[in-house]
Amino acid sequence: MMRVVHAIYLATSASQIDLNRAFASAQMAFSLGWHILLASFGVGFPVLLLYAEWQGHRKKDATYLLLAKRWAKAVGVMFAVGAVSGTILSFELGILWPGLMAKYGAIFGFPFTLEGFAFFIEAIFLGIYLYGWSRLSYRAHILSGIPIALAGTASAFFVVAANAWMNDPTGFRLVAGKPTDLKPWAGVFNPATPTETTHMIVAAFMITGFGVASVYAYAILRGKDDRYHQLGLKIGLGLGAILAPIQGIVGDLSARYVAARQPVKLAAMEALFKTARHVPETLGGFVLNGKLLYAIRIPDGLSLLTHFSANAQIIGLDSVPAAQRPPVNPVHLAFDAMTGIGFLLFFIALWLGYSLLRTRSVPSSKLFLWLVIASGPLAGIATETGWMATEVGRQPWIVYHVMTVYQAVNPAPGLWLGLPILIVLYSVLTVVLIFILRRVARTPLPVGEITLEEVDRMDVLK
Repeated sequence: MMRVVHAIYLATSASQIDLNRAFASAQMAFSLGWHILLASFGVGFPVLLLYAEWQGHRKKDATYLLLAKRWAKAVGVMFAVGAVSGTILSFELGILWPGLMAKYGAIFGFPFTLEGFAFFIEAIFLGIYLYGWSRLSYRAHILSGIPIALAGTASAFFVVAANAWMNDPTGFRLVAGKPTDLKPWAGVFNPATPTETTHMIVAAFMITGFGVASVYAYAILRGKDDRYHQLGLKIGLGLGAILAPIQGIVGDLSARYVAARQPVKLAAMEALFKTARHVPETLGGFVLNGKLLYAIRIPDGLSLLTHFSANAQIIGLDSVPAAQRPPVNPVHLAFDAMTGIGFLLFFIALWLGYSLLRTRSVPSSKLFLWLVIASGPLAGIATETGWMATEVGRQPWIVYHVMTVYQAVNPAPGLWLGLPILIVLYSVLTVVLIFILRRVARTPLPVGEITLEEVDRMDVLK
């Protein structure tokens, strides 16, 4: 009888852990997926804002300054909402993953401490910058904005460095299953940090550039083809177009890192089930019954891309037990979506560059403008799918080859309640954010030629 009771207890506990793992992962993915878009604008938008203000003063151009003042309002709103979602994420780490924080919090939590300092610096100087319009000298005001951009980038660096540590944990030794000889700085600057942080920071600037450009391209298509909207389009599109080819190089370096340090993740990205040589590059397709169907295969492509040799061996999913293999379809499809969108954004950059060389102007065709309109959402989707490939591709490990998701998740019942509450909360935040940004965007522009004096009298705090 006792054996039966014990078996029922074990089965119940196992099902509870499975349930908690599923809901905790879904809640964390939902929170991160929502926050990462706002955080990206927090990294890139201050740079566009400062550029517009600098050009306005340098050229004595009121239109640039008008853009800067309206963008300053958007930056303030996004920062406030992003602070809420970021705070929620910090609580989720302790509530959802106590196993991870209890065992590795001393090293994993260190970059979050540094990110906290960067956040407060950003918040302080954002307040000075917003309040300082027309109250500080031009030079002092520009200088007050520089720490906002630097702190936003630093915040992104430290948060992504923490994730990089989960992909390539360093800075400690395991003795009898316990981490010892902790070196937090070594954890921050782990082998995954250079490529992963660069990839994300460049992506954040691309989201901002193409996102801003898409808004002004839509306005131009609707007939608002004035200098104000043309400048907004050019500034945003210029940033995105410059970074699109750079991101291709960074992405290639990231893939080489994954091939060297996380070969099973690469196998999932490429849906490669067996270790082999002369491995083709696969584009598209999906997995059914252990086979990749309907994919386009480029002979020797993967071997050449990762090792510059057609005869190079690529590790397949068969190199680890089935329980240690990530789900292939989500990882493969997410990776293909990210790279496919990347090529489309690169094509937009090439089209823009060609037009600038020939006519010194942005293409005005409807096709180009529609592509620019799509580029903003697509840049966001590329970032989301890139994170999906990175995080799901690491499964079942929460800390690669050190701790599984099952070992880290909170075993307490009722954990599932967090997900529906979070969905409601983020739905409200989304509605509020869109409502306020639409009000900012719909603020009537001055009629006729705007002067510097008129712009100076505008209060960004209203």
